[in-house]
Amino acid sequence: MRKLLRRVAGLDVHAKSVEACVRVWDGEDREQMHVRRFGTMTGDLRALSAWLGEHGVTHVAMESTGVYWKPIFNVLEEGFALLLCNARHIKHVPGRKTDVKDCQWIAQLLQCGLLTGSFIPPRAQRDLRDLTRHRAQLTGEATRVKNRIQKILEDANVKLAEVASDPLGVSGRLMLKQLVAGQTDPKALAELAQGRLRAKTAELRQALESDLTDHHRFMLAKLLRHLEFLEQEIEDLDRRIESALPGPDRPGPSAAAAKAAETPAPAPQPEPLAQSPAASNAAAPDAPAPLSFPEAQALLCGIAGVQQTSARAILAEIGTNMAQFPSAKHLASWARLCPGNDESAGKRRSGKTGKANRWLRRVLVQCAWAATRCRDAYFAAQFRQIAKRRGKKRALIAVAHSMLTVIHQMLKFHLPYQDLGGDFFDTIDPVRKTRYHVKRLEELGYKVIIEAAA
Repeated sequence: MRKLLRRVAGLDVHAKSVEACVRVWDGEDREQMHVRRFGTMTGDLRALSAWLGEHGVTHVAMESTGVYWKPIFNVLEEGFALLLCNARHIKHVPGRKTDVKDCQWIAQLLQCGLLTGSFIPPRAQRDLRDLTRHRAQLTGEATRVKNRIQKILEDANVKLAEVASDPLGVSGRLMLKQLVAGQTDPKALAELAQGRLRAKTAELRQALESDLTDHHRFMLAKLLRHLEFLEQEIEDLDRRIESALPGPDRPGPSAAAAKAAETPAPAPQPEPLAQSPAASNAAAPDAPAPLSFPEAQALLCGIAGVQQTSARAILAEIGTNMAQFPSAKHLASWARLCPGNDESAGKRRSGKTGKANRWLRRVLVQCAWAATRCRDAYFAAQFRQIAKRRGKKRALIAVAHSMLTVIHQMLKFHLPYQDLGGDFFDTIDPVRKTRYHVKRLEELGYKVIIEAAA
């Protein structure tokens, strides 16, 4: 295979050890290969970095093995041009599966420009990802606790959820705390209603007449205490996320990239190895500089269905610099929110979207579902247009795809969101729309005469 890089290294990463292979090519026919094993303690990883530096390595590639790659990436990030590769994209010849063979194969693929690195955001954005993902997990746990509280209430025949839209709102919690304290009088409990719920006092008296036992009170007390703890943790995370929002996402080229640029190469560097955001911005001087996270957050909150928490979660996953995604199609493919491509013998076998970043997919689907509830909005009209033919689940993924496309364009060109309106699909081709409805009425047995309105 044709070699494109002179000094590269491949790492086979494990929990307790790292197998490293350095390939040094002099530009002709002579090539040297050095293999060494290192531990995964911090001192061992620093020794690995020094060993790679002694051999003049410029590019390093490794597989994304669980979370074991993260400490290695953090140590080598500043000194080398790193490629984190999907393990499914690195396949060895059968019958040669050893740690040494693996690291040698990774180094060979890297030297020939056959590896594509995964998108690894800057350190500040990675920290923000941890916070937003942990918040999503706590929110899910809080929802599960609320469901368990409802199960206890149903077991005790407390029908609070049948009367109050939010049984765990201000009024509901006052009543539940009194139930835990031993209050059983429905009239006294109903008088705790606040706001508009006071209009339903008579219904509350019937709903709060129950068969509550000591066991129910014990379980409710534990669950309410757990729910309050989770809500306090979520509030603490929100404050931490607010303070952790990074400034402008403008990572400059690393020292290793500059060193690699000074090293003469026999051929131009392949496209997979030139994915630096700084290099992309340099290639397109007319492209606007990336927005800061607060600016991008304010921009995204203008989209129907997107609020502050969702905007932060989206930006934590994709960042504000769209240079790493050449087009909206690349971003949709990276997020696996576009139809899959599985074809054989001229037949399309499957169109499943596939697995990708579940955190980004989750928040976008939630935003898409919220957008479908907005009146006179384009996303709601798109959902109805697709759902009647393909079903609600496919329509929801399509809306999430459109929303991600809009987000890419907004962040790339700093444009505010402009809704096309809920009547977009009616006005885009009125003749075709009219012909369709006339045909449907004629199929039902009606004679249709169309006359223009005055």
